[in-house]
Amino acid sequence: MTKKEIVKLISDKLQLPQTKTKEIVQLTFDAIVDTLVSDGRIELRNFGVFEVKRRKPRKARNPRTGDAVDVEAKNVVTFQPGKIMEEKVRTAKKVVEAKRKKRASTGRPTSVPPAPAPGPVRTDTSDVPSHPH
Repeated sequence: MTKKEIVKLISDKLQLPQTKTKEIVQLTFDAIVDTLVSDGRIELRNFGVFEVKRRKPRKARNPRTGDAVDVEAKNVVTFQPGKIMEEKVRTAKKVVEAKRKKRASTGRPTSVPPAPAPGPVRTDTSDVPSHPH
């Protein structure tokens, strides 16, 4: 579901203009983000808790080259669902699995291309100069 669909749902339910509903929804989201930035935590009773946590710096690998990469420390947002949400989701008869949207292409291949096949093995080395060690 998108923000636009949430706005339409609320607008229809409360019989409010979509422009006004969109403003209210956006102000709600802005308040959540502002609270996370200033306080690091927001608890919405019967819904859940959003919390900012600090991830430690770590070593990772570039999947394309295999090179070690330093990943800096960063803030991430976590969400812990409230009891009511948890119970409703757990007992739902049917939950449609979310379909993730693909991110915009970066122009890079999505997987590492296979290594080129080795060329013919040279067995005749008579014309190759020898190098003393």
